[in-house]
Amino acid sequence: MDLKLKDKVIIVTGGSKGIGNGICNLLAQEGAIPVIVGRTESDVLEAVKTIKDNGGRVFHAIAELTNKEECKQAVEKVIKEFGRIDGLVNNAGVNDGVGLEFGNYDDFMRSIQRNVAHYYAMAQYALPELKKSKGAIINIGSKTSVTGQGGTSGYAAANGARNALTREWALELLPYRIRVNAVIVAECDTPQYASWLKTFPNPEERLAEITKNIPLENRMTTTAEIANTVAFLVSEVSSHTTGQLVFVDGGYTHLDRAL
Repeated sequence: MDLKLKDKVIIVTGGSKGIGNGICNLLAQEGAIPVIVGRTESDVLEAVKTIKDNGGRVFHAIAELTNKEECKQAVEKVIKEFGRIDGLVNNAGVNDGVGLEFGNYDDFMRSIQRNVAHYYAMAQYALPELKKSKGAIINIGSKTSVTGQGGTSGYAAANGARNALTREWALELLPYRIRVNAVIVAECDTPQYASWLKTFPNPEERLAEITKNIPLENRMTTTAEIANTVAFLVSEVSSHTTGQLVFVDGGYTHLDRAL
């Protein structure tokens, strides 16, 4: 299927590693121009080099996403370079473990800032160009928004907000034909996840305990599988899909894991 993404300029926050990097690599393969926005220059430049080495086109902007001015500057840099924005993938965030019993208010608010405030900032700054292109916004979310996890109030609250903003923006932006959808992730094979597993005495046993509860094929979701769905939703091929929360999780969230 031709996703008609050739030459489309699509911003991806947190695009240098993990899920975001998988999305950028696939977009480049489809002929789009992913714009990697991240705070760590070495990681961003390494991701840019990999895409270029594979024959893809790519652009980047260095930004601390918790700083609204840096979000604005990143968007302005893209507009200056290309004169347009065709899509925005809000992806950056971290499960920072700010809970209720052992957390505190300041850390909770910082978690909200790190995990959802920049979704709003990036969307607002990109909106004038998205209106022109009738583009699309994709918000990457987490199962914690509907299942809970325990010990991660900030991250769960932020992801609940991501879901709510997806539906809110889909409604608000109907007059401009801007589609807004979310891709919800559960257990995904990323470097960050691998690092978390290494905190356990026996990482392989811990991984087996997790994957046995993933109904479809008892395995982790890959970043490529997340990227495939994102590419479809950001493309005009999904032209009548908006306001949806699409779970790419092997059935983890909604199917009976006892099976």
